[in-house]
Parts: sequence; C-alpha cells; structure tokens
Amino acid sequence: MITRIREVRRARGMTLHDVARRCDPSTTPQTIGRLETGTRTVSVGWLNRIAKALGVDSADLVQLPEREDLPIAAILGASGAHAPRREGVLVPPRPEPGQIAIRVEAGIGDYRSGDEIWLDRLPPEDFARALNRDVLVPRPAGRFLFGRLIGRDPGKLHLLPLGAGARQTVLADPPWAAVAVKLIRSL
Repeated sequence: MITRIREVRRARGMTLHDVARRCDPSTTPQTIGRLETGTRTVSVGWLNRIAKALGVDSADLVQLPEREDLPIAAILGASGAHAPRREGVLVPPRPEPGQIAIRVEAGIGDYRSGDEIWLDRLPPEDFARALNRDVLVPRPAGRFLFGRLIGRDPGKLHLLPLGAGARQTVLADPPWAAVAVKLIRSL
C-alpha cells in the first residue's frame, strides 16, 4: 500500500511532532516518520490514528487509482508566485462532526454572494474561544444573528453585525454559538 501521509501532513502545515502529539494515544515523531517513509508497516489502526490527528479521512492517506489528486503548481507569497520546492497536493476540505454551514446569498462585510461559511458549534463554556471572530448565534423563533463577537460578559454575548453602520447587539444566554472556521469561495 502506498501512503500519502507525508504529502497530507505537509499540506496541512504540520510537523512530525505536531502529528505525533495529536495522535490518540500520542506517539513519537520518529514513529510517524517511519510510517511516512515505509520503514515501518502502516496498519489500518495506524492509518486511522494518523488520519484523525491530521483531520482527514483515512482514504486521504492512501493513493487510490480512481481518485484524482489536485497537485500544487505554485506557491503564492509576498514576492509573487513561485514553483514549490517539492511536489505536493492539496487535501480537499471535509466537514468535521458537529459542523454547520451558512450559504451567503448577498454580499455583506467580507463575504460575497455564493460563499459558503463552515462553522464549529461551541457550548457556552467555550464562547471565549470565538472572541474577535465571526459567529452565528441562534435567536428565538428560528432566527439567527451572524456577526463579530466583540465581547463576552457572564451570560451575555456582544455581537457587531457585519453590515456598514450596524449597531452592537447584546444577546443573553444563547444555548450555543458557532464560530466561522472555513470559507469556501468560487472565483
């Protein structure tokens, strides 16, 4: 079996140490390196552990003949586009358990019509993780508020809606909030 562990790890911008630490149970960077290079046999168990640590499906870590790869042709930086130092591929995004999404129908703030915003749902005890980020918060009667979380007091969230000239809204005790983590945009 030909694995793509190294390609996927590099595409995710992770080091051997990062992957080893995120494995459950954790392992050593040397073990991950041996599994990447094939000096140690990759079992299904190892494949599943590494896939979970990288946040991908196990199938993303093996080379399948029926799947087309998306090769990286160039790297774009401050000085323009240049050839990558080594071959690489991009791993297509996949939803994580519990994620929800917003489809943008009309441009507002930094978002354009046709954008998809993927969000991670957070319980109230984790709201602080979303400070200064865009969040979706449920309101009564099946409505929602989407805006920048600019403050948090006990039992209250302070949101700044995205529209120009919008005023801050204070919401009391929402059961959850979802923080924007991924933007999917067609050009």
